[in-house]
Amino acid sequence: MKIIGIDLGRRTVGIAISDALEMIASPVNTYRIRENDLQGALECVKIVIEEYGVGKIVLGLPKNMNGTIGPQAQYCLEFKKMLEEETKLEVIMVDERMTSIMANNAMLEADLSRNKRKQNVDKIAASIILQSYLDKK
Repeated sequence: MKIIGIDLGRRTVGIAISDALEMIASPVNTYRIRENDLQGALECVKIVIEEYGVGKIVLGLPKNMNGTIGPQAQYCLEFKKMLEEETKLEVIMVDERMTSIMANNAMLEADLSRNKRKQNVDKIAASIILQSYLDKK
């Protein structure tokens, strides 16, 4: 079964997908949405779910560094409810602290330009979120 990984932001949705054996996460795309447009984000995710035949969703939960739930995490929890209602798929929340920093560092090591890093950070972060889930399985 393929699993989708999501890095949800206020203006972007980074998406990654696993292989059928659930071993490797690969970036798919970064979608731009209107600010705080959860419905627009949901439509992007539904397209990818249909295209790839996804059976499970992993969504990043951006906790504060001290482990508490802040406004961005509440935003993601609201999106989780929408995903479950619309797709009828299991949605697993994964702590995503530091994933954007890890994604940026990986791209810096690959010597990507600032513009390329900005374009790719969300889908790379989604891959890191998904891969962390796959590794723990």
